[in-house]
Amino acid sequence: MSVNKEKKIVLSELTEEEKLKYEIAEELGLLDKVMTQGWRSLSSKETGRIGGLVTKKRREMLRQN
Repeated sequence: MSVNKEKKIVLSELTEEEKLKYEIAEELGLLDKVMTQGWRSLSSKETGRIGGLVTKKRREMLRQN
């Protein structure tokens, strides 16, 4: 594996979608893995779970508005 470049995450610079993705990764206990190894280190199952929950939360937000 190649070494990831250190890139600091600035929450104020993230889009709402990106914030949601990080929030869900944290809920699933995957945030540490993402922060140390990057999004590419996730399995397809983990990525699919995050994507599914992003979609679910987005739908819930639309229903509330």
